[in-house]
Amino acid sequence: MPKKYFGTDGIRGAVNSKNINGDMFFKFGLASGTYFKSQKKKKQTAIIAKDTRLSGYTLEPALVSGLASAGMHVYTLGPLPTNGLAMLTKTMKANMGIMITASHNPHHDNGLKLFGPDGMKLSDKIEKKIEDLIDKKINKNLSNSEKLGRVKRLETGTHDYLKILKKNFTKDFNLSGLKIVIDCANGAGYKAGPELFRSLGAKVIPIGVKPNGLNINKKCGSTFPNNIRNAVKKYKAHLGISLDGDADRVIMCDELSNIIDGDQIIAALATRWKSKKMLKGGVVGTLMSNYGLEKYFKYKKIKFIRANVGDRYVKEKMQKNKFNLGGEQSGHIILGKFATTGDGLLVSLEVLFAIRKRRKASEFFNRFKKIPQILKNIEVKKKTIINTPEVKKSIKVAEKLMKEQGRILVRKSGTESKIRIMGESQNKKLLNHCLDIISKKIR
Repeated sequence: MPKKYFGTDGIRGAVNSKNINGDMFFKFGLASGTYFKSQKKKKQTAIIAKDTRLSGYTLEPALVSGLASAGMHVYTLGPLPTNGLAMLTKTMKANMGIMITASHNPHHDNGLKLFGPDGMKLSDKIEKKIEDLIDKKINKNLSNSEKLGRVKRLETGTHDYLKILKKNFTKDFNLSGLKIVIDCANGAGYKAGPELFRSLGAKVIPIGVKPNGLNINKKCGSTFPNNIRNAVKKYKAHLGISLDGDADRVIMCDELSNIIDGDQIIAALATRWKSKKMLKGGVVGTLMSNYGLEKYFKYKKIKFIRANVGDRYVKEKMQKNKFNLGGEQSGHIILGKFATTGDGLLVSLEVLFAIRKRRKASEFFNRFKKIPQILKNIEVKKKTIINTPEVKKSIKVAEKLMKEQGRILVRKSGTESKIRIMGESQNKKLLNHCLDIISKKIR
């Protein structure tokens, strides 16, 4: 049975819409608090972090109220990267962690990402159980007045998170002599990012570190990598780092101003980890991973498997196959040795640790030649249009034309009212023709 509220990465939508408003966030808090309270841990606690959206000021109190009404004690951390919340959920031994964010979406969207006590995103099964509780009558889950939760603000979230990050590396690791550009997307990493690299001795050129509640991801961050490209060129930096709104994605730029996407980062890290005997099993990519990456891993004799789009599904396949590296072209990269979810700052540290002596990122990256890939995002009223006979037929026609010359993937967005069409082929003319056949039917 399909889920009602949760998508591929939590709950997300337009602010003050049917699901993203104070009323629903109270219900989400009450339902998730009720579920985790039933797991019978001695200490009933939830921790909450958020990105910098203006709507966070209205949604967070409603969420806190729902959790406290369920009898959960709540700690609020303020703006913090998503993996910082995941790490602290585990180290603080909380029942659950909730990140208020819409990731790379614009400011008028918001949402939730939920984590269990192990710092892992929730399974479909648990999300379904929480959804069932959301739709129950509120008074059935309300606690008695003497059993209500207490709420406290913690100001040490960023400090504690950075301390955990740095513990993963040798004590003598420093970045002195390196010049780094970092674009924090006016989002959750605007404090943590520059502070992390400065504390390790790097010279930092920060971009997107002046959030005003409305400028998160606005012509900045991982979806606008030209910002770091231009800054790397201007300041002659060794590396450019671009985060998204909740800092769980990263896109990079080498010293020659080449943009490095998630696939190239994964290829470089997998190669290094294999040579250092750190790679376990192989690598998990997604249906969107470039075919050139797959061919490269085959050449390097590194096992490669694909998961559904979404870092939660990547992590599930990593666990199932006992792999310790996986991620997406978009920059969601999971270093299984260190983290349970994507973390732009952690991945950046791992890259910087590798290049700290050679100082040339271009020698570390650019491991494979990409197969030309085109992605079309089509806004639709109903995503079920993908299941209509006309659209299904157009997909079959396009796939038949493509034959052995490439591949086509058509899927619903898990977070937006869009159909995403992706195609890969060395034959660009054929590729565009095939994508047009499908997109015309959808439009």
